[in-house]
Amino acid sequence: MKIKPISSYSKMSKLAAKIVAEQIINKPNTVLGLATGGTPLGMYRELVKLYKKGELDFSKVTTFNLDEYLGLSLEHPQSYHYYMYENFFNHVNIEEKNIHIPKGDTKDPVQECLNYEREIEKVGGIDLQVLGIGVNGHVGFNEPNINLEARTHVIQLSNETIRANSRFFKNLDKVPRKAITMGMATIMKSKKIVLMAWGIEKKKPILKVTSGHIATEVPASLLQVHNDVILIVD
Repeated sequence: MKIKPISSYSKMSKLAAKIVAEQIINKPNTVLGLATGGTPLGMYRELVKLYKKGELDFSKVTTFNLDEYLGLSLEHPQSYHYYMYENFFNHVNIEEKNIHIPKGDTKDPVQECLNYEREIEKVGGIDLQVLGIGVNGHVGFNEPNINLEARTHVIQLSNETIRANSRFFKNLDKVPRKAITMGMATIMKSKKIVLMAWGIEKKKPILKVTSGHIATEVPASLLQVHNDVILIVD
């Protein structure tokens, strides 16, 4: 794991965008794994700037998002589908057919998970996966547990995650209790991983991620056995 300490959110965003941009320039048909939440917003803004300056072309890029709330429509303002289009996809030249986000409003979540995993395998896996980290050490929506699911699956969100995400909703009761998420094996099969962590509340999980110990109670700690992880941390 390569640790890149930075002194500002702006520098974090620019460094993450630089890594993603270099990946696309070196392999125009790259497969990106993308994250949502507050941390990567700046990275998306920087990537949009690079595109608008003519320095980046997304026309051959394929993307897979990590997760989606179960039960939210595509148009719901707190769905990750809405987030991605609002903050990124609507502003670059990515092909609609190359965008993949789990369908939160699916009538058959189990089949949706199987289909999603099949689509990832069809393109040969993810070249570069962008990750954030939850205050409880989750990545995607893989929550701390004795057992972790390997592949894309439906997950019951922890009370800690529900509370943390309630800031995006009108109140705690509006936060979905379940989500679809890539599993840890799917994430770990990515050829390269960028993990971004910003804010004092991420200190404890990051200390566990870099401790040398691996525990399913801190899902992000499994990243320590991946051979190409860049941790960008304040």
